[in-house]
Amino acid sequence: MSDFITALGLVFVIEGLLYAFVPGHLKAVIALMQNTSDDALRLGGLIAAAFGVALVWLARSVLGS
Repeated sequence: MSDFITALGLVFVIEGLLYAFVPGHLKAVIALMQNTSDDALRLGGLIAAAFGVALVWLARSVLGS
């Protein structure tokens, strides 16, 4: 459970840094997302999730924990 809370904390850190350092670019990306189809956003989300799972697996199995 502590790994989950750590990961969640890191998500908040990354999100916060984006809002702090590049708010204009973030607004532009959000505006572009409004014109993107739901299917394309869904596919991008699934690809990002799969990449995240692979990255965690790699870190745990290859690099050790």
